[in-house]
Amino acid sequence: MALLDSIVGAVPCCKYSASAVNSLLFCGTKRSQVCPSLSRCVGLRLVSSSKKPHAEVSSSGFRRRKGIIAEKQQELVSSAGEVTEKTWKELVLDCEIPVLVDFWAPWCGPCRMIAPIVDELAVQYAGRMRFLKINTDICPNIATEYGIRSIPTVLIFKKGQKKETIIGAVPRATLESTVERFIDS
Repeated sequence: MALLDSIVGAVPCCKYSASAVNSLLFCGTKRSQVCPSLSRCVGLRLVSSSKKPHAEVSSSGFRRRKGIIAEKQQELVSSAGEVTEKTWKELVLDCEIPVLVDFWAPWCGPCRMIAPIVDELAVQYAGRMRFLKINTDICPNIATEYGIRSIPTVLIFKKGQKKETIIGAVPRATLESTVERFIDS
């Protein structure tokens, strides 16, 4: 229980308290209903204990589980490339095609929500637009230079010039229409 308390207490995007999650987890409620973003935020996957003898039924009729196992999730592979302060000029400013740069941080819940959308668009528009990600914790100077005050922030560059700024976790349609506007122009 201490491990789960420490994990849930440290997750900024989880709206449930550790005690609420514990009571719901151990009363047979599906974890996806309790805190669907827990595994995305922490990088852990919660797995029910597979030993059936440890399961019991409470007085309210719900099945109680005696154990939850936390396992490290596999790292996700991104379709968008990484850019750093060293590679910024070459990959972004000197690029002949438009460039979309996603400013993010690993602790940011909304950044994790928009990441799969950026990856899908990177595959869909490969060769017509370059998609890059920059970790603002590792490269704060670039974020400061372009006035990034909140993440996720997406900047679109064309011929080395910043042309568009999108702040926050926006729907796919918003990103896609913006990308199309710069590919067609």
